[in-house]
Amino acid sequence: MLRPLIRRARHSAPHRSRERGVTMALVALAMVGMIAMAALSIDIGTLYQASAEAQKSADAAALAAAKVLSLSGMTGDPTNINGQWQQACNAATAAAQTVANQNPIGGSPPSTPTVNFFSTDGSGCTSSGPNSAFGVNPMVTVKVTQPNLSTFFAHIFGLFNSSWRTATVAATATAEVYNPSNSGTLAPGGDIVPVQPRSVKPWIVPNQDPLNVFGCQGGTGISGCKPFVNLADGSIRNPGINAFNAGVIGEQFNLIPDCNSSGACGVPAVPPPVASSTSSPVTLQYIPGQVVSPVAVPSCAADAYEQAVAGCEQASAYQCGVQLGAEVDFTQASVPSDTSTGTQCLIHQTGGTTVGQDILGPLTTYPFPIKAGSGDPLNVSGSFITNSNSIVTVPIYDSSVPTWPPTPTNANNVTIVGFLQVFVNQVDPVIVGSVAVTVLNVSGCGNGQTTTVSPQPVYGTSPVPVRLITPPPS
Repeated sequence: MLRPLIRRARHSAPHRSRERGVTMALVALAMVGMIAMAALSIDIGTLYQASAEAQKSADAAALAAAKVLSLSGMTGDPTNINGQWQQACNAATAAAQTVANQNPIGGSPPSTPTVNFFSTDGSGCTSSGPNSAFGVNPMVTVKVTQPNLSTFFAHIFGLFNSSWRTATVAATATAEVYNPSNSGTLAPGGDIVPVQPRSVKPWIVPNQDPLNVFGCQGGTGISGCKPFVNLADGSIRNPGINAFNAGVIGEQFNLIPDCNSSGACGVPAVPPPVASSTSSPVTLQYIPGQVVSPVAVPSCAADAYEQAVAGCEQASAYQCGVQLGAEVDFTQASVPSDTSTGTQCLIHQTGGTTVGQDILGPLTTYPFPIKAGSGDPLNVSGSFITNSNSIVTVPIYDSSVPTWPPTPTNANNVTIVGFLQVFVNQVDPVIVGSVAVTVLNVSGCGNGQTTTVSPQPVYGTSPVPVRLITPPPS
């Protein structure tokens, strides 16, 4: 019985010897497949992460560039009367490049981003050229690229093909500086486009430019001053940069309360709070806005009105371009002292002195530079910065006749026709409630009397807010 089995075993042994090593070959092939799968999963996951980082970098860079355009005041010179747009765009480009480098892609800064400027009318950012509307809603597109993103497992395939050794990711973002000024000619049907900024300061100023005087108009309530914005279409009445062409951007005056040094503001005056170009310093009176519930309040602020000045009055909506878009409070007590204390708290001005706050200027350089003061919370005193707590927004109300004084049915409401973006230079150490400011930007939307359709308001935290958008097709 055993002999046949032994004979068969001897005959089958050579066949098994020829099968030796097959398992090793199968394992090697399986390893190649597993490495390929690892390259596919890990490296593609890494590329997706890098792509998200690239988009974040582009978004941040575009918003930074748009914010520089807003702060520069170029939207207050919507037709480039002064020929200063190129300087603003150069500064915006530098800001975009700096912010992009602060957002690494795959652990390394991206290559120099590409920055382009345009608007819905197709015009770009030029120092001269045809009259255009670029300054009304300027847009900036930033493209960032990371061309040398290292791979991991896929790097093995670089032994055979160099294109596997590194990968490239890119992202593009577009931001818009939304300015409703003169929107009556831009919106569908010629309607005023309302804008509803929040977190503005409760200093509601009349539509009177104290440094743009053309003669007294006694008895009209205008007090001899040209308005900041045109009531019909919201356009800027004195566009341009003060240092170059006597425009509104760069004007300096003091905001003072239309109240006594203490106690409530009382009944609104007729004529309304006025601008005075003959006082020293030049002044513009304001009335207090209704305060609801301040947020982000620093510890140095006390009552609600003071907190709204020092922090953010997020609940109060100042809607521009509609009738009776804001509520005022003539019974508000201690407005002058609360304004002084709250503003000092906001801008880090020390006590009754003029030390600690950020410094704007010189105004002969455009865009206007900002230097951090000794009270800067980031401890960068003396360094140039691109934003500051000293930059605030104040609403402009329709102070013309016959909308003033308010009627008994709307005694606590005024119509907002625009916004001023100002830099608070200092709180006057002598005159209680007086705040020295420099105009950085203006936006207007008119009094809404021509509005036939009620579009949705646009929300923002600046009179010329910035936002990420999908650019229109070219």
